[in-house]
Amino acid sequence: MADTGATGGESLLFLTDEQLRKGIEAMFFAYRGFTADPDRILGQHDYGRAHHRAIHFVHRQPGLTVTTLLAVLGVTKQSLNRVLRTLIEDGLVESRVGRKDKRERHLHLTPAGAALERELSEAQRVRMRAAYRAAGPQAVAGFRQVLEAMMDTDMRRHYQMLRDGA
Repeated sequence: MADTGATGGESLLFLTDEQLRKGIEAMFFAYRGFTADPDRILGQHDYGRAHHRAIHFVHRQPGLTVTTLLAVLGVTKQSLNRVLRTLIEDGLVESRVGRKDKRERHLHLTPAGAALERELSEAQRVRMRAAYRAAGPQAVAGFRQVLEAMMDTDMRRHYQMLRDGA
């Protein structure tokens, strides 16, 4: 088996269970760090991560339908309705009736919602920017490849649409 240039003699073609466990643990701890700052901000508003995800994707795709947001988040309709109801009542998201199909509800951030989204995203951008700078461009590209390879097919499709600006 050829060595692929991995550090410490690790081959990317074969990883031991121990190496995989270390990667899984690194992912858990990285996620904890990645969500720590937004969690503090969300806590000030009595919101949770579901609120953050909804705000993020409504910001990324203004006019996103509730049906599409359901598919992107992979949550139940009941769960999403609870989150959206709170965000709408608190004046962060507005739901507009579709022009072509009156049954559709299109979601948009209000100015207050956009301000909260900026605050949440900036906290994560600071952490990501520092990590990316420390790791270097080759590691960033490899990290993105790993994340994309871990996505389920449907999620990868949603991700690619967002990434490509669709």
